Amino acid sequence: MTAPTTTPSATPAAEPSRPDPAPYARPGGFPVVGVVGGGQLARMMQPAALALGLRLRVLAEGPDVAAAQVITPAPVGAADDLAALVAFASDCDAVTFDHEHVPGEGLRAMAEVTSVQPGADALVHAQDKVVMREKLTELGVPCPAWARVADRAAVEAFAASAGWPVVLKTPRGGYDGKGVLVLDGPQDAAGWATAEAWLADWAGRGGLLAEEHVPFTRELAALVARSPSGQAAAWPVVETVQRGGVCHEVTAPAPGLAPELAARLTDVALRIAGGLGVTGVLAVEVFEVEREGVRDVVVNELAMRPHNSGHWSIDGSVTSQFENHLRAVLDLPLGETAPRAPWTVMVNVLGPERIEERHEDLYRSYLHVMAHDPGVKVHLYGKEQRPGRKLGHVTVYGDDLESVRARARHAAAFIAGEIDE
Repeated sequence: MTAPTTTPSATPAAEPSRPDPAPYARPGGFPVVGVVGGGQLARMMQPAALALGLRLRVLAEGPDVAAAQVITPAPVGAADDLAALVAFASDCDAVTFDHEHVPGEGLRAMAEVTSVQPGADALVHAQDKVVMREKLTELGVPCPAWARVADRAAVEAFAASAGWPVVLKTPRGGYDGKGVLVLDGPQDAAGWATAEAWLADWAGRGGLLAEEHVPFTRELAALVARSPSGQAAAWPVVETVQRGGVCHEVTAPAPGLAPELAARLTDVALRIAGGLGVTGVLAVEVFEVEREGVRDVVVNELAMRPHNSGHWSIDGSVTSQFENHLRAVLDLPLGETAPRAPWTVMVNVLGPERIEERHEDLYRSYLHVMAHDPGVKVHLYGKEQRPGRKLGHVTVYGDDLESVRARARHAAAFIAGEIDE
């Protein structure tokens, strides 16, 4: 499952020729890749770009965002500013993304001047959850029962067939648990107050997505990379643990996962990548379920970019998700995805809920962790501390899962101010 594979049947049609990008420094002829968005994902692409000899540029939300601290030039521009997007793309050999929030109009405008990966027709499935559900259902991918709902009556009609609780999602704009509401039933007064406000807000935009509440045993994620020519590669399936709707811990590979189910999930992810014409990294987040004694998976969300569930690969895999994403964007041969050790655990460093727990100087806590356990790899994102915010992550790999997990948890908890030593 880790070796690159070729899927010629999913190869997109050849794109029309485009004018060459504007002249830009390309020592040795190595291309320039632009990233729209200056968050931690763009920041973590920089080491991979340097290793590949590439020049990285970032269209940043502000001069001090995470990626702009380590990548230059980083012109400031909004993801919905058409002129800024086109000007940025004109100096790049290919453009990719730190997030999925670039409007389709902007994606198509950039595609007139350079290669955009993934393209608008693929990215819409990560931007709009209803469009995603429609396409996945068409592809025969296992999904929760779902429906588009425009009012309370439609929600209650859906619940009559799918059962309570019902999960309501805004089709666009939600991430890390935002834009998701669980309605317990007709008596859930607080939930309905929020739901009816959402329904009113989305009344002229097609309504909300309603899904069945899936009783799952755990959450898993499959990460694959796919190039425009159809080459694909897959990393081991991982187990993810959420905290307050935010990914907190990832274990690679997922402990106790039957090889047959891991293979099925990898096949589902590759089928989605080919069916949607994805280029770059695709993360498929799923629920592991047990029905009548048989374990299976149900697809929850998609992300068409490097993803939190793949951060472990920076230190724990032969080729990281960031390197293979850049390789795929440029249609270079994809790298080997085999793990470096039997187990890798990544734990996110989240901003503490109580301000008094905060380390005023994250650098000093980082030094403490380095001295305490030299085998821990720490990645901080240059962000100001806020409750629940992703400030960084730590990774540990080795032969013993319990030891690896304990070390990673301790390091992340210390940096986050949750423990003193």
